[in-house]
Amino acid sequence: MCGIIGYVGTGDATRVLMAGLNQLEYRGYDSSGIAVSDGGIDVRKRAGEIENLETAIETAAPTGSIGIGHTRWSTHGPPTDRNAHPHTGETGDVAVVHNGIIENYQTLKDELEAAGRTFSSDTDTEVIPHLIEQYLADGVDPETAFQRAVSRLEGSYAIVVVFGSEDAIYAARNDSPLVLGVGDDGYYLASDVPAFLQFTEQVVYLDDGETVRMTADGFSVRDTAGTLVEKSVRTVDWDIEDTGKSGYDHYMLKEINEQPTALRQCLSGRINQLDGTVELTDVDAIDSPQTVQLVACGTSYHAALVGAQRFQAMGIPAQAFLASEYATQTPPVGDALVIGVTQSGETADTLAALRAAKNRGAQTVAVTNVVGSTAARECDEALYIRAGPEIGVAATKTFTSQVVTLSLLVEHLCENGSTASRERLEALRDLPGLIQQVLDESTAAAIAEEYVGQNGYFFIGRNTNHPVALEGALKFKEITYEHAEGLAAGELKHGTLALVTENTPVIAVVTDDDKAAQKTVSNVKEVEARDAPVIAVTDGSTGVSEYADHTLELPDAHPSVLPLLANTQLQLVAYHVANQLGRSIDKPRNLAKSVTVE
Repeated sequence: MCGIIGYVGTGDATRVLMAGLNQLEYRGYDSSGIAVSDGGIDVRKRAGEIENLETAIETAAPTGSIGIGHTRWSTHGPPTDRNAHPHTGETGDVAVVHNGIIENYQTLKDELEAAGRTFSSDTDTEVIPHLIEQYLADGVDPETAFQRAVSRLEGSYAIVVVFGSEDAIYAARNDSPLVLGVGDDGYYLASDVPAFLQFTEQVVYLDDGETVRMTADGFSVRDTAGTLVEKSVRTVDWDIEDTGKSGYDHYMLKEINEQPTALRQCLSGRINQLDGTVELTDVDAIDSPQTVQLVACGTSYHAALVGAQRFQAMGIPAQAFLASEYATQTPPVGDALVIGVTQSGETADTLAALRAAKNRGAQTVAVTNVVGSTAARECDEALYIRAGPEIGVAATKTFTSQVVTLSLLVEHLCENGSTASRERLEALRDLPGLIQQVLDESTAAAIAEEYVGQNGYFFIGRNTNHPVALEGALKFKEITYEHAEGLAAGELKHGTLALVTENTPVIAVVTDDDKAAQKTVSNVKEVEARDAPVIAVTDGSTGVSEYADHTLELPDAHPSVLPLLANTQLQLVAYHVANQLGRSIDKPRNLAKSVTVE
């Protein structure tokens, strides 16, 4: 959460910072600000979205070639001008932006106030510039003051600092992402690559405990012992155009429609057409596991639920855990393979869960979208979903790519080359075209228009359709702000049925014609008898449409991929209802894309 951008070079710092903040707004949009150093520090910051900051600087923008910027998702203190970053101390010679939480900030604040320092915000961040100024007052140089201040901090943080008295930027990272960019006209720091992707594709990934000093002439990185560290420069294969809207009204709609392309990227080179096997060279070192534990949060957790079911179907005991619970009460690991599913590779709870598993001797794998992310670097192996950049806060194409990547992993580890495996792989190869068919033929917009403004919405399904129902409800509540609940269809009658009325539509995911599907049809009849409108998402195998008010149709497909086709329909329903309500679809209130606090 929150977005950081820093720049030092020969260009216009304000232009670079504002461009970076606009690319990072998905990480937080409660407030934003910049600080530009040019023989002194000029700070501008405003509550609200970035356009408020743009208005504040349009008549007299700060000038200089060194600066830092921040877009905030509030943790300490409400979103106000005074709580916006950057924060300064009393002399105005130090400005700081910070992501994460300083856990010992109250102790530090008490100490600094006792020394006569006055605070002007409610944030934990403000202790940092005051602490640096305290050390500067002792007569040390800026780098030493910065290093001493960082050594006092406890918690998770990515910190970037500028001094009015020095043409340099300093930064530190601990449990919060920070990446360095190497450009022709200078150097960049950001919480995420898209912030500077329009300026350079050359990146350096920083590790926990490392600090950085950047000038227009170069950069240096030190480890926790203060020893210089050689860092490799990598090339990011994302295109800046991938992070634009490409003519769509919202990033979310664009990313829903990008799913066929994302899946082709995900599958490319991973299925051997000749012998019907999966080739995942990234995880060749992993043998078929005895047991599997998957850890994840939010949308990634729903993908992990599907992954666990896929392993179970192969006879391997598997369980998906909410990472926040796993991290605080880690179950016995034994010889389990622990898989962390995280779009960003920086999700704090998932990283904590993976570290807890490693501490117990488990082999770990990261299933992630971001090359060089913390999860990818810390796990024993990394398997990339290759979905490309996803800007919309509500994950869409990354969920689909996570499920497909986990499905490939299951086939690779468990049943490569069998007849059943060949059929499932054939279905995966067909999936991009089938999703395109759903996108082209969906009637979700018309159905959404009819059911805007109801009292609540229930999403039900069984087996793999259960995680899809959970994900459908999550998407719906994230961007519509309406109450939505996803549940296993069989649980509807155990309490939730008391809430079902003629004003609570029930969206039932019913695919294939197996025993589970027939039981879900019975659940549909239960709500129909109570006058609740029913929207069936189905391939038509069970005849459930006979009991539904509306049907979202799915094309004929292998049973293993039908839930993902249903998921696309549910994404469209959520999008169109939110659009009808005029919601902030790409930047839903109180949410941010990458959750880097526990």
